[in-house]
Parts: sequence; structure tokens; C-alpha cells
Amino acid sequence: MSIDITIKMMYIRGMAQAIPITEIELYEAIKSKLGEKKAKSLVQYVGETIEKKIEEKKNAFATKEDIKELSEDIKALKERINQLEIKLEIKIEAIRSDIIRWMFLFWIGQFAALIAILQLFFK
Repeated sequence: MSIDITIKMMYIRGMAQAIPITEIELYEAIKSKLGEKKAKSLVQYVGETIEKKIEEKKNAFATKEDIKELSEDIKALKERINQLEIKLEIKIEAIRSDIIRWMFLFWIGQFAALIAILQLFFK
């Protein structure tokens, strides 16, 4: 069996800093201690693990499409808020005019009652 010779940079984390290493270098470094078969399996496992981690991290970031979609959603929400704000202002104006009308009717009633009491008092 031959070893896959694709060169991927892997980072072995040490105490001080990450050291870049290729799959071939890793294989050569552990072949003498583990044997050919186990070294190949280990290198393959490490490569797959790194690929999985890269995919997981890639999915965690927002893409330009995601940002564009969110931007469109925000614009739609702002437009909806503006429409609701206009409807709310119209309702407030309607209620305000009703309150003014009822206040005017109340003042007319109070004025009429005051005149009636004064007429009875001065007779």
C-alpha cells in the first residue's frame, strides 16, 4: 500500500507555539516507533480530524450570502416598523380628536349646568 502523498499542513501544538508539519513528515517521524501500518492509520486519522475541525469552523462563520440575507431581513423589518409606526400615529390622532370632542361636550354641559344654577339662584 502506498501513502497518500498530498501535502497538507498540520499544526502540532506544543507548549510554546504551533509548528507546521506535513503529513509526510508526520508519517516519517512516527513510522519508526509505531510501524508502517499504525503510522499510516494515525496520519490518516489526524488528517481527517483536522478536516472535520476546519469544516466545523468554516460553518461557524457567516458568509457574504448570510450577511446579505440578514441585511435584507433587517431592511424588511425596518420597513415593517415604519408601516406600524404610521398606523400607530393615525390611531393616536383619531383618539386625540375623540378626546377633544368629548372634552368640548363636557365643557358645554358644565357651562349649561352653571347657567341653570345661576338662573335659579338669581330669580
